Amino acid sequence: IRERDSNGSYALCLLNDGKVLHYRIDRDKTGKLSIPDGKRFDTLWQLVEHYSYKPDGLLRVLTIPCPQLGSENEKKKRPHGLFKGSEHLTIWPGGGIISRLKSYTFPKAGSKKVPHTVFLGVRCHTTKQNGRCGDQREALPMDTEVYESPYADPDEIKPKNVTLDRNLLTLEEGELGSGNFGTVKKGFYKMKKGAKPVAVKILKNESNDPAMKDELLREANVMQQLDNPYIVRMIGICEAEAWMLVMEMAELGPLNKFLQKNRHVTEKNITELVHQVSMGMKYLEENNFVHRDLAARNVLLVTQHYAKISDFGLSKALSADENYYKAQSHGKWPVKWYAPECMNFYKFSSKSDVWSFGVLMWEAFSYGQKPYKGMKGGEVAQMIERGERMERPEVCPTEAYDLMKLCWTYNADDRPGFVAVELRLRNYYYDISH
Repeated sequence: IRERDSNGSYALCLLNDGKVLHYRIDRDKTGKLSIPDGKRFDTLWQLVEHYSYKPDGLLRVLTIPCPQLGSENEKKKRPHGLFKGSEHLTIWPGGGIISRLKSYTFPKAGSKKVPHTVFLGVRCHTTKQNGRCGDQREALPMDTEVYESPYADPDEIKPKNVTLDRNLLTLEEGELGSGNFGTVKKGFYKMKKGAKPVAVKILKNESNDPAMKDELLREANVMQQLDNPYIVRMIGICEAEAWMLVMEMAELGPLNKFLQKNRHVTEKNITELVHQVSMGMKYLEENNFVHRDLAARNVLLVTQHYAKISDFGLSKALSADENYYKAQSHGKWPVKWYAPECMNFYKFSSKSDVWSFGVLMWEAFSYGQKPYKGMKGGEVAQMIERGERMERPEVCPTEAYDLMKLCWTYNADDRPGFVAVELRLRNYYYDISH
């Protein structure tokens, strides 16, 4: 475990089957520590002890502790075979790891002293560069600049003060995408710590349609209330030569298009991405938001291993005593992603988002194919009423397809929520990672 920053967060490094995994340990406002979506602890030693008995969100239980590499303690206390030729690893049983860490003092958050590092079950492959450990892992979500909340520093961006200074925004030539609303361009927003890459949704100027402006402002109103690593966050709104919605940048673009062009992406990688989407949707569910347009085209990739949910143009915030939203009339809806109750009763809830998530999973495991290809909306509705569902994509694992079919349960009350969906995906992802 190493200290990450002065805000009291840490990184836990874990070796399993020749690969190093990195977990972020956050400190919340009350001072408690946890991995993302994990149990909260008062101290690091309690966290370590807990995960030495059960994985509970980690890939496996924590087993071998070792002091900082190169230290005198490390040379004296290294278990036989732990780093022998960087190839051999002795496995100790999990449980009661603290009994083997009695002499170790964990660094205090914000300490001026350079913290020691405890590697828990890590084998490092040394390189020629100053004898340091070579790290061949992929960039993790927490390594990117869009994992941290842009609202973390109130001197930079205040969440409720969404109006941005046009003079601080630079737009690049060329488009990232376009639609009925206008275009999306890449840009940079100048902040105190440097220019932040952003995506800018620019409203068509020639139409002067107040309805389009209202739609953009509605989307901004939803986005400013959301703050989660797996959701595209809004930086702010800019009113200048046109209305602009400024958002976090996700360089690799929509999930469906990425997978169409990259058939080499593994089943494990796809599972990782859809699991991240389920974590973002679990956050929306817990905060009483309904997305209403969840599809692979609206999942943007920051990296090949980091997905974010976008496009909140149809999203609705529900009041505390509501669990669904009822549309007044049928609109221009993405019906192939919609649950039966949406089409029959114009009724939208987190459970209808779960149905859409099942279709998104189908898109992902079919490498970006269009769902219900060649069928019209009415034909899809009839197929669903007959109790038929899309067949399993060719390379889709049975476990993933079983979850899709659960998401496509006809009655919303019998359909799982995102808490159950996320947990099932998390367990499956850890199983195949193992």
